Amino acid sequence: MRLSTIGLILILSLLTAPPAANAQQRGKVPRIGVLLPGSPTPEYERRLDAFRQGLRELGYIDTQNILLEYRWAYAQYEHMDDLVAELLRLQVDVLVVDSTRAGLAAKRATSTLPIVLATSADPVGTGLVESLARPGGNITGLSGMYTELSAKRLQLLKDMVPTAARVAVLWNPDTPAAQLQWRELEVAAPRLDVQLQAVEVRRATDLEHACATVAGWRADALLVIDDPSLVPALQTEIVDCAARHRLPTMTGGLRSVVDEGGLMSYGTNFPDMFRRAATFVVKILQGAKPADLPVEQPTKFELVLNLKTAQALGLTVPPLLLAQADEVIE
Repeated sequence: MRLSTIGLILILSLLTAPPAANAQQRGKVPRIGVLLPGSPTPEYERRLDAFRQGLRELGYIDTQNILLEYRWAYAQYEHMDDLVAELLRLQVDVLVVDSTRAGLAAKRATSTLPIVLATSADPVGTGLVESLARPGGNITGLSGMYTELSAKRLQLLKDMVPTAARVAVLWNPDTPAAQLQWRELEVAAPRLDVQLQAVEVRRATDLEHACATVAGWRADALLVIDDPSLVPALQTEIVDCAARHRLPTMTGGLRSVVDEGGLMSYGTNFPDMFRRAATFVVKILQGAKPADLPVEQPTKFELVLNLKTAQALGLTVPPLLLAQADEVIE
C-alpha cells in the first residue's frame, strides 16, 4: 500500500523533530536544574532574570513549556555535592551551574548529564573542560575570564590611587579559581610597583578578623578576588570595612558592591553571561551535545565608579579613568 503525500510528510516530520519537541509532544516538559553557590540576593536576581529572559526569547517560559529547579548553597561549599545529587534525583534534563566550585561538584556527580556553565573562572585551568574550542565530555558554557582580568583590576586600582604601594587582597584560598587569580596578581604586582598582602576569608565569620588584619597591615587599598559564594553575601560588610578604614576598594564584576558604596568594580557583565547560558540550554534540548559546543568568553565588561565614595576618600578620579567607565555613580 502506497503512502499518501500528506502521510509521508507527517511521518518525516515526526522522525526529524528535535528531542525537546518530541518530549513536549509526549507531554514531557523539560526540567532544568540551576545550582547557585550563594544566596538569593538582588545581584543574583538580576542574573536569573536575564537567564529567564534569554529562555523566553527562544520560546521557553518557566512553568509553561519548561520547569526551572533552583538550588542555593548559601556560601556553604560542603553542601554542593548534596545539592547536585538532589537535582539529579529530580531527573533534570540539563544542569546549569554558576562558579567553578559548582561546576566541579557537578562533574564529580555525572559524566552523562549535560552541564552548562553560566560562569566559570577558568574552565580549562580548573579541569572542567579539555579546551575552549573542544570541551569534550558533558560540560560546556561560558568562561568568565576571572583569571585574565585580575591584573587589569590591579592596574585600574593603581590608576585610581597612584600612590598605593601596599594592596591587601581579600580572597578564599580554598576556591580553585581564586588560586589562579592570586597567582596572576603576584605576576602583575612587581610591574606596578605594588606589594600584596593576602588576607584569607574562607567563610562569612572570617570577615571581621580579616578587616582588622587589613587595618593592622596599613594597606593603601583593598582588592577583592572574585568568589561568587562569599562576595555577594558579604558585600555590605566589605563596604563597611573599607569605609571604616578609608580603603579604596576594587571588586570584580559586582556592580552591586559599588551601588552600596564601594569605590570601583571591573569585570564580566554577569547578567549578560546568564542570558547567553540560556542559548546553550536550548541548543542541548534541541539535540546538540555539550562536547560539540565551544565554550564562549565574555563579550561585555563593565567598569563602574562611585564618585561619592571617591570624594569621601579624598580621591580625584583621573580623567582617563572617568572616560573609560561604563557607569559612574554620583
